[in-house]
Amino acid sequence: MTSPIEFNLFAPYNEGAALIGSFSDWEEIPMEKGEDGYFRTSVELEDGVHQYKFRVQSKSWFFEPDQWVDVNDPYATDIENATQNGIVRIKDGKRIVDTYVWQHDDKPLPGDCELVIYELHVGDFSGGEDDPNPRGNYKHVVEKLDYLCDLGINAIELMPVKEYPGDHSWGYNPRYFFATESSYGSTAELKHLIDECHGRGIRVIMDGIYNHSESESPLTQIDHDYWYHHEPRDPDNNWGPEFNYEHYDENLDIKPAWKFIGDTVRFWVEEYHLDGIRYDAARQIANYDFMHWIVDEAKKSAGSKPFYCIAEHIPETTSITNFDGPMDACWHDSFYHCLVEHLSGDTFDLERLKDVIDCKRQGFMGATNVINYLTNHDHDRLMVELGNRGILDEEAFKRFKLGVAILMTAVGVPLVWMGEEFGEYKPKTIESAKIDWTLLQSDNNRGLFDYYKGLINLREDNPALYTENIEFFHEDNEANVFAYTRWTDEGSRVVVVANFSDQFLGDYTIGNFPAAGSWHEWTGNYNVEVENEIKTDIGGYEAKVFVWG
Repeated sequence: MTSPIEFNLFAPYNEGAALIGSFSDWEEIPMEKGEDGYFRTSVELEDGVHQYKFRVQSKSWFFEPDQWVDVNDPYATDIENATQNGIVRIKDGKRIVDTYVWQHDDKPLPGDCELVIYELHVGDFSGGEDDPNPRGNYKHVVEKLDYLCDLGINAIELMPVKEYPGDHSWGYNPRYFFATESSYGSTAELKHLIDECHGRGIRVIMDGIYNHSESESPLTQIDHDYWYHHEPRDPDNNWGPEFNYEHYDENLDIKPAWKFIGDTVRFWVEEYHLDGIRYDAARQIANYDFMHWIVDEAKKSAGSKPFYCIAEHIPETTSITNFDGPMDACWHDSFYHCLVEHLSGDTFDLERLKDVIDCKRQGFMGATNVINYLTNHDHDRLMVELGNRGILDEEAFKRFKLGVAILMTAVGVPLVWMGEEFGEYKPKTIESAKIDWTLLQSDNNRGLFDYYKGLINLREDNPALYTENIEFFHEDNEANVFAYTRWTDEGSRVVVVANFSDQFLGDYTIGNFPAAGSWHEWTGNYNVEVENEIKTDIGGYEAKVFVWG
């Protein structure tokens, strides 16, 4: 039994197009163009899997005028990696992506303010525990979800998983915007990963690339300047053809780049049940009108569930989140730079530390407006930064823990880069760099993991850390010590005392303590009664974390 299946290609100013496929022995099937700019044809197809491409007379300036070129469907939802042909799946006479049946759509998910985000690269995160070479895939990530739950993670941020050329990539060179990276597994396996996350109360945020594409992405071959800027606007920050969000087609009353990216965002949110998007290179997108619109489209597609839109805007700017800003949050890169310099002993600038710990001092409005991190995929890990300065072994782990205490108690949403939680020390590289899970067998590395886990649990148990409420009530520039408190009106209260010097301070006094009564010091696991002040021993590059009640 066969059914008529329509193939269409939006190429409004191209002279001709044809369909070729396994179903036609790769002979051309003519396509007719309508007034809406689409070439169309219908083919009788049996249920099953078929390969196909389009042959089109290109309008791109780097081809001969009206040269015929073969391109994959820009909307192909699967690419046969070996042949680089588009895949269409037919079931019961209709196009499908796969037959996956979702199991956990009814599970409650945490709100934005509650999130602790874990950023990971599918290929490097797992799959090579016994052999460092095998490529990680979606199945391997599923196998690690119980580990992430034990750590306390309730959101994962996947580095881009759209189909890219080659055997290994960070994914920031997407060639196909609707197809998933085939080396990580099938579309159904990606859905299973997301479903299993939801079943454990873990939200899934996807890294989206909407500033540019890879140079041989189909739209570049069809009519480059219809979707993209002719030349890069900032050659020093250019990673491929840049979408032109200013271009308006008066004849069809559309903005071509808006249409394409809107279609891909809606598709991913609806098809893969995403819970958020990180918008890469938002500074280079440089169009707030578009970003407002695409965030609205994403949230409408998500329906009633929480959906978090995060901008990578380096350096960060309050305008992208505040008042009329398009995004919910942005990466807080000044937090990273400030903490690394202070943990390394390069400087002590209390006002600068206060600025990044309380993002309101920088002009941000609330706790969900910034994503704080000690590192991410764009930076060397903290262990590398410390090692570069000759800070090693016990001293490095001690300083790392001070950073974790600040990360988990600062105003904002914390993000952990994979392996950071147990002291992975591989330098940043775009080449394959598998996580070394054997490090967890070392006492220092396991101790750092337990420290992360404990502070994440403390954050979960104390809503004070979800708020924007913060007060710096003790400042000692001579000793490089300061203290701050976080609270809610309902009685949740946390105090952090931080020593950013290398000196042990015995019986150190912190006056004007925020509340009298019984406090529990988390790092040393002891209780103390407080009236107005507290005396404590605090080591060099150490934090004390006190919880009230």
